[in-house]
Amino acid sequence: MSWQCQRGCEAGGAKRYASAEDARRYAEAFDKEDRDDLGRRAPLVGLLPLRLIRALRRRRKT
Repeated sequence: MSWQCQRGCEAGGAKRYASAEDARRYAEAFDKEDRDDLGRRAPLVGLLPLRLIRALRRRRKT
């Protein structure tokens, strides 16, 4: 399997897998968009304190 960054950052590479089925399975796992999982991952909750601090700072400025 080989890959290349679609954003133009020139990242990429290649790796050999034991079977074509293994390569297909890994390719499917890597071919997901980050926004496909939006709202179902922890970072939104993990960033909550930072969002609250920013909101409080904005409120003080007004």
